[in-house]
Amino acid sequence: MEKKRVLFVSQEITPYLSETELSSKCRALPQGIMEMGKDIRIFMPKYGCINERRNQLHEVIRLSGMNMILDNLDYPLIIKVASLQPVRMQVYFIENEDYFPKKTFMQEIDGEEFDFHDERTIFFCRGVLETVRKLGWAPDVVHCHGWMSALVPMYLKKAFADDPIFDNTKVVYSVYEQESEYEINDDMARKALLNGVEEEDVKLISSASVGALHKLGIQYADAIIMGSEGVDEDLNKFIVDSGKYVLSHHDNEACIEPYNNLYDELLEEVDVYS
Repeated sequence: MEKKRVLFVSQEITPYLSETELSSKCRALPQGIMEMGKDIRIFMPKYGCINERRNQLHEVIRLSGMNMILDNLDYPLIIKVASLQPVRMQVYFIENEDYFPKKTFMQEIDGEEFDFHDERTIFFCRGVLETVRKLGWAPDVVHCHGWMSALVPMYLKKAFADDPIFDNTKVVYSVYEQESEYEINDDMARKALLNGVEEEDVKLISSASVGALHKLGIQYADAIIMGSEGVDEDLNKFIVDSGKYVLSHHDNEACIEPYNNLYDELLEEVDVYS
C-alpha cells in the first residue's frame, strides 16, 4: 500500500530559528509522523536570519525560474532545501529577498516592524502550494502551523479546489498562543484575491490582524488542533462556535500518536465518500 502523504506548513522550525513552542513542535512532529510510516514534506519561510552555510541550504535547481504576481508586481520565487540530521528529513524554504530581507526575522535590522506582513504571508502560502504543484507531490493531509500559514486552508478550498494535485486533500490547522501582535495591513483581503477566491471568501481579514488570520485558517480547515494549552478567549470562542472537530493540546512527546490518528480518521472519510 502506498504511504499516505502529509505536508507540514510552518512559520517556524527549530534549529533554523530559536526554540519556541511552535518551532519545537514543528521539528518533532514531522519526524514522529514519518516514523509512523507516512511520507512527509515540510515547508517554512527562508527568513534572512537563517544561516545558509551553517544549515547547508541549497537551491532546488529543478524548481528554478518560478515567479509570482502579487498586487500587480512580479516576484521571483526561489526554493531552497536542507536536510535535518541525523534523520535526513528534508525542509523546503520559500525565499524572496523583498519579503524576507537579509539578517531579519519579523523586524527590520533597526528594530522597526515590517509593514508588509500581509504580502509576505500571501507570498509564503501561495508559494508553498505552487511549489508542491510543480513537484507533482499530492498530499493527503496538509497541516498548517502559525498565522503565516493561515491562508493555505482557504487557498486549498477555493483557488486550488479543482487542482488534481490537491484532490480530496484534508486540512488541519494548529492554533498557538499569540506571543506577539504584529501589524497586518487592512488591504490584505484585496491582495489575497486570486482566481477562485472572492471577496466574501476573505471577509474575515477585511480588518486584518493575527487573530483574524487564525480565524480564517479555522474557517477553512477540516479539523483544528490546540497547539497551546491556552489561546485568546475570543479565538477560543470562534473555535467552539465553528463546530469543527477539535483535538486538545498535547506536548511534543505525547502528540505523535493522537495527531497521526487524526490524520487517519480524516482520510477514512475520504475513502468512504470517494
